[in-house]
Amino acid sequence: MPRKRKRSIFFWLVTLPLLLLVAFVVLCNLWIVGSTRERVFATVSDVTEAPVGLVLGTSKKVSPDTLNLHFQNRVKAAAELIKSGRVETLLVSGYRDSRYYDETRDMIKGLTEMGVPKASIIADDKGARTLDSLSRAKSVFGFEDVVIVSDDFHVNRALFIADHVGVKAVALESAEVDRMDSRSVRIRECFARVKAVIDLYFVRPEAQREAISNTASSDPI
Repeated sequence: MPRKRKRSIFFWLVTLPLLLLVAFVVLCNLWIVGSTRERVFATVSDVTEAPVGLVLGTSKKVSPDTLNLHFQNRVKAAAELIKSGRVETLLVSGYRDSRYYDETRDMIKGLTEMGVPKASIIADDKGARTLDSLSRAKSVFGFEDVVIVSDDFHVNRALFIADHVGVKAVALESAEVDRMDSRSVRIRECFARVKAVIDLYFVRPEAQREAISNTASSDPI
């Protein structure tokens, strides 16, 4: 086979698909960040009032002996938010797979240790994904106006999803974890944004939301 033809086949089968994939990843990230950044706030005083703060879950530890700074910062930001009076209630949404791993239980414990009354906290331990948390906030708990609390790299995707599921939202970003320490989750978030676009626009989103809303809710704490 002539060398020129080999190069042409390689371009069409390898180079071009790779370039299109990279372009799709970049465009998804630019779309999500660009369309939501004006509703992201770094300080509580800039946040508009809403009935509830939606605290998105993460693991308490990154290893048996190492605390997760993302967890600590989210809990601290949520505590500051409700103490400021900007929200009346915190909906803590995370993943629970057993009595040994329960993000909502750990976040509630952290919040109460910071002086947040348990009566002001609602638990949703079926928030396995950000899409689940936002969809259930509306369809299960009835909240249509929320302040999302999460990391600086995560809140844009959460707001993007909120727009799609019909939840009015702004976001309070928690204190930034050093970028060297958080580089792996930041890289992962770039691809999570791509998955969000695919989930919301290509993978039968109506059926997904119906399945989420049919899942039983957790009881208030």
